[in-house]
Amino acid sequence: MASLAGGVDIIGRTGVRVVVVGDPGTGKSSLIVSVATESFSDNVPSVVPPTRLPADYFPDRVPITIVDTLSSPEMQPKLVAELKQADAVVLTYACDRPATLERLSTYWLPKLRRLEVKVPIIVVGCKLDLRDELQQMSLEQAMSPIMQQFREIETCIECSALKQIQVPEVFYYAQKAVLHPTAPLFDQETQTLRPRCVRALKRIFILCDNDRDGSLSDAELNDFQVRCFNAPLQPSEIAGVKKVVQEKLPEGVNERGLTLTGFLFLHALFIEKGRLETTWTVLRKFGYDNDIKLRSDLFPSFKRGPDQSVELSLDAVDFLKGVFLMFDMDGDGALRPLEIEDIFSTAPESPWAEDPYKDAAERNVFGGFSFEAFLAEWALMTILDPAASVANLIYLGYPGDPVTSLQINRRRRLDRKKQQTQRNVFQCYVFGPRKSGKSALLNTLIGRTFSDEYQPTINQRFAVNMVELSGGARKTLIMREIPEDGVSPLLANKDSLAACDIAVFVYDSSDVNSWRRTTELLVEVATHGENSGFEVPCLIVSAKDDLDPYPLAIQDSTRVSQDMGIEAPIPVSMKLGDLNNVYRRIINAAQNPHLSIPETEAGRNRKQYRRIVNRSLMVVSVGAAVALVGLAAYKVYAKRKNTSG
Repeated sequence: MASLAGGVDIIGRTGVRVVVVGDPGTGKSSLIVSVATESFSDNVPSVVPPTRLPADYFPDRVPITIVDTLSSPEMQPKLVAELKQADAVVLTYACDRPATLERLSTYWLPKLRRLEVKVPIIVVGCKLDLRDELQQMSLEQAMSPIMQQFREIETCIECSALKQIQVPEVFYYAQKAVLHPTAPLFDQETQTLRPRCVRALKRIFILCDNDRDGSLSDAELNDFQVRCFNAPLQPSEIAGVKKVVQEKLPEGVNERGLTLTGFLFLHALFIEKGRLETTWTVLRKFGYDNDIKLRSDLFPSFKRGPDQSVELSLDAVDFLKGVFLMFDMDGDGALRPLEIEDIFSTAPESPWAEDPYKDAAERNVFGGFSFEAFLAEWALMTILDPAASVANLIYLGYPGDPVTSLQINRRRRLDRKKQQTQRNVFQCYVFGPRKSGKSALLNTLIGRTFSDEYQPTINQRFAVNMVELSGGARKTLIMREIPEDGVSPLLANKDSLAACDIAVFVYDSSDVNSWRRTTELLVEVATHGENSGFEVPCLIVSAKDDLDPYPLAIQDSTRVSQDMGIEAPIPVSMKLGDLNNVYRRIINAAQNPHLSIPETEAGRNRKQYRRIVNRSLMVVSVGAAVALVGLAAYKVYAKRKNTSG
């Protein structure tokens, strides 16, 4: 069969360490000496020192270090230490001693599992020349039940050091299992390509389908071959490949060329035939690592201060608009869950399937995203994990330089100094005691109906949406709910408020204890901002305005607001839908980073002390200047007097 083939590009491997284990007398040391010297020796020590096979021994050009072991009780610590450092394990039995074969499943393989040795295992039957062909079953018959039970076994092979039968192959398979592992690509149990492998190959197929007709033409197949293997395919070879696919899978080829189904089938066929290096070469040529994710060195590094946030660029937003329109198959202006899954079908997995993204954006009754919600979810991912955002843009086929996909905002300290900000995405930290209404504030932002049922927030959660301001401008608001018992761990980090554009403090307006705890949290956060230099604007939200306020509520809130120099609490009722423009007011406060910053009594005293010190220094400096001028004048006077004398 004609096939796609060629040399191999190994990423990040300077060597492979193979540890040989097994019962005494199974031929471990003879096997190692035999592969190193290409001959058999009668005088082999009980354990040979570490042996190195040079880089040019096998085609992959990666050197191998082979480590012999003893299994005696006193050598157990040494054996365990070597296994912990192994890249692959060669597990031996003697073909002329059936008891050593039985020991694989009763002792050795369970032991390796117990030690959590998670590397490929090559089972090797040594002394093939001594096996009794009449009395013993074949290798396949003997190993099939063992391999069913222990899926970590990569392959089985029999050899003879005496007759030099399949000795190099033992270590070739061991090296190959490390450099071109099966597990990330193929599920041995179901005999199918793993989902992440399918996603990567689909992306590669789309990148190679230059005319976007859903098939790889002969010319596109040839370009693919040259890119991956540095060698063109002859027309007869291309015809041969397509013929094999068509015979096994008719829908794998159409009049335009090889379909995605055929492309995936071809790689499954290579893997089934043990040619994993072919698929790994393709993946590595397109930038994938051993976890079938794009290598991190392909992404730009975005150096920034702790108070600098990252947003999507206009180029990235335009690209995502095109993606949205392309995948909105029914044209209803929303992306349903299956359409979202289809968008990320070329990424290792859907990035929004788990927290913190899973339930962070607004969805319609069918669970779909509007374009605004789609962009809002991207904004959340970009601000929390810029590298993941860039990676997923690349997985989706972002055509430009990855550097152009994001923009870094200037430091918040500079924003405060200039008394304005150029940000389009604002992150709001939401503080408050239990049952104050924090979750309801987040839920309403993303269009969820109010519920009287209380569900405590255990971990931090996010909600994100676009907010329309007066004048029609739209900004993205990210709300991060901080559970009450999560405040202290958060503030333990000096830079914890650096990423915060504005802090909101929510309390139950009918509960005096809720108000008192909220003021304590406000003071804690304000104090942390003063001490760290990352002061943030703060607003207070008086939730549950549909209930009767506790006595003295107005007097208390007025006193605290005036004392700390911030706006009076904003009354809202999520239950009645009376929002009092709270989200717009949050954005407006965030856009004026020099205002609404609370001042504690300690902070006020520090500022007053600094003013006194600065004033004193000024008086001292003015006095010194006057003294210097007087001294200079006296010197001039004295000089003139001496001259006239």
